Amino acid sequence: MKSVIVAIPSSSPGGLDSPLGAHFGHCDLYTVVEVMDGQVKDVRLLPNVPHQQGGCMAPVNHLAQNGVQVLIAGGMGMRPLMGFNQVGIDVLYGGNAQTVKDAVDGFLKGVLQQFTSDFTCGGGGGGN
Repeated sequence: MKSVIVAIPSSSPGGLDSPLGAHFGHCDLYTVVEVMDGQVKDVRLLPNVPHQQGGCMAPVNHLAQNGVQVLIAGGMGMRPLMGFNQVGIDVLYGGNAQTVKDAVDGFLKGVLQQFTSDFTCGGGGGGN
């Protein structure tokens, strides 16, 4: 079975025990987890990129270029959600997870919902 690369917006210092970043584009960093056969195989940290370089698409492209296949997020606007759909990254809603480990456990159990427009926040220029 092939592995799946999952990114979770995280608060510093990152890792499985760190709190979930509330909004994907403004998180401190991403905890990137490689999952294979229902188990965590590898955990690494990926710095976030500033929004100014390409707006909302900068973090989307950054994750795509780093091999991410699935993003578990608590919040994001409609534009980045559409961007993730365009680059082929599956977005799941992890808003109930307290830590990165909680989000990964939800992914492994298959209980996370698809992130739809119902979960998006306003964004688009308000600075949040």
